[in-house]
Amino acid sequence: MFDYETLRLIAWLAIGFLIIAFIIIDSHDMGVGILLPFLGKANDERHIIINYIASHWSGTQVLLVSSVATIFVIWPTVYAIAFPELYWAALILSVALLLRPVAFNYRTQITTSKWRKCWDWGIFLGSATPSILIGIAFGNLLLGIPFRLDGTMQATYEGDFFKLLHPFALYCGIISLGLVILQGTSILAYKSLGQLQRYAIKAGRIIGILMLIFLSIAGFWVCSLKGIVIDVMPGYNGIMTTLMKTAYSEQGAWLNNYRQLPILWLIPALTYVMIILTLYLQSIKNTAWAFVASSATIATTILTAIIILFPFVLPSSIDPAMSITLWDGSTSYYILVLILIIALIFIPTIFTYAARSYGMYSKLNRKYPHTNNKNLY
Repeated sequence: MFDYETLRLIAWLAIGFLIIAFIIIDSHDMGVGILLPFLGKANDERHIIINYIASHWSGTQVLLVSSVATIFVIWPTVYAIAFPELYWAALILSVALLLRPVAFNYRTQITTSKWRKCWDWGIFLGSATPSILIGIAFGNLLLGIPFRLDGTMQATYEGDFFKLLHPFALYCGIISLGLVILQGTSILAYKSLGQLQRYAIKAGRIIGILMLIFLSIAGFWVCSLKGIVIDVMPGYNGIMTTLMKTAYSEQGAWLNNYRQLPILWLIPALTYVMIILTLYLQSIKNTAWAFVASSATIATTILTAIIILFPFVLPSSIDPAMSITLWDGSTSYYILVLILIIALIFIPTIFTYAARSYGMYSKLNRKYPHTNNKNLY
């Protein structure tokens, strides 16, 4: 069996994989939901768009719950600090996610145009809000969370909800929203036909160009932020707590991993390549590969952020030495072994279900709601 250090690293890699998988898969739904009021010009088109989302939204929520639960089990200190103090942000996210299924079910209860448009905007809000909040969360990790630990590992949070709305965090929220919309245009272009497909490709072109600009600005902004450097860290293979290390903050330190291993620069570079490739493939209507390229864009963007943060899981902006890392914030050895066994069983099951649900719907057009009227929203 693996030693403690290797298990900690495997757990970190597994969490990264789950986060990337969830955002790629759920961004289909959220991106399409955001586009609904704008691309669905007629009710038939909106009916098509909604039933693409509705076919598998529940499966993506399973992946979200799995990811969050795994994070809290692997790094219980993160749960103890983040969940109570970020309660309002988590509540807003939960309400937004619950709004979508409610809108799916109530939209068709009354056939008036005003009623349907109201719930269409509900789907929009339920899709856009989580997209923005995910970006804000990543932005705040790079800024650091304002907490400190005392000698008994009791956390003191010295911020509030509004302090999380830092300009950089909000900017990351905009980037997250843009990437989700790009993914939505890609899957909609792949799954739809005719005029709806043309609308999706046109929207994708606009969003893709904006993302190239916004990501470049974000890169320069990260260079100006204060990162955290670990000064002293006990052995990685033993039992340790956050209080056992020393660290300090330094401007530009978030890029240290890239400086130490220059080949990692290929990952952010691939983000630009994948965006350009997405736009090109959409323009020649090779929509299947455009969707793959769009998914790769999200994966490389998240990987870029994960590499920046490594080995930190929850950085502290007040006391850098109190920042939680994957080495000093993980659970016990035997729980990590148990989680590894469970993951090997359930992760393939979840992805098999997701693949099946996404494969249920072929190309969609105006005839679809009339020829497949059963079990549709």
